[in-house]
Amino acid sequence: MKINRKEKRKIRHKRVRAIVSGTAEKPRLSVFRSSIHIYAQLIDDMKGITLFSASDAKETKAESLSRAKIASAFKVGEVLAKKAVEKGINKVVFDRGGYKYHGRIKALADGARNGGLKF
Repeated sequence: MKINRKEKRKIRHKRVRAIVSGTAEKPRLSVFRSSIHIYAQLIDDMKGITLFSASDAKETKAESLSRAKIASAFKVGEVLAKKAVEKGINKVVFDRGGYKYHGRIKALADGARNGGLKF
């Protein structure tokens, strides 16, 4: 049986999620990448709630048409970090969502670090 790319990503994500878990003090920064947009959430897995979220579709709506995808991902990381730091969250656990750590995923992580989050 041949497994497609989407299924392989889901398998990798399950493997990562078996290890990575977020708490109220150190939430999980979860990333989802579609072909057009990128989404990020800070999640408290102990309570099962999303603390903050950001996406290039929502946060940089007017700018997203003129921005490159990597620059937009960096901006999303900065916006999410700004929200978290305002609420007193400085440390997070990074969940790359089964994606390779390069391109937009790396740019989002760098933006979050630039905004003040520590991984």
